[in-house]
Amino acid sequence: MSDNNNQQQLNIELNEEVAQGVYSNLAVITHSPAEFVVDFIRVMPGVPKAKVQSRIILTPQHAKRLMRALMDNINKFEAQHGKIQETIGQDHMMPMNFGGPQGQA
Repeated sequence: MSDNNNQQQLNIELNEEVAQGVYSNLAVITHSPAEFVVDFIRVMPGVPKAKVQSRIILTPQHAKRLMRALMDNINKFEAQHGKIQETIGQDHMMPMNFGGPQGQA
């Protein structure tokens, strides 16, 4: 018997509301010894307040798996579409002074 026959399949459901997704242009990542917390935030130009759109809480092991999966997908994307250009410079930085937790993503 092959390994594929021994593996159980996971049936994942995606309802319409979740399938719409949530736009985020800032992520704030914090951690404790037991978990990583990723807050996805939408920052709008000229608006001095930003709201957390979604919070994901991960174990350290899952956070590392997510990092590896993101790197794998970024590498595949860049192989197909070219290098993703990162905007660097003070004139392109998002303000980080909204009174909430500070971080980088």
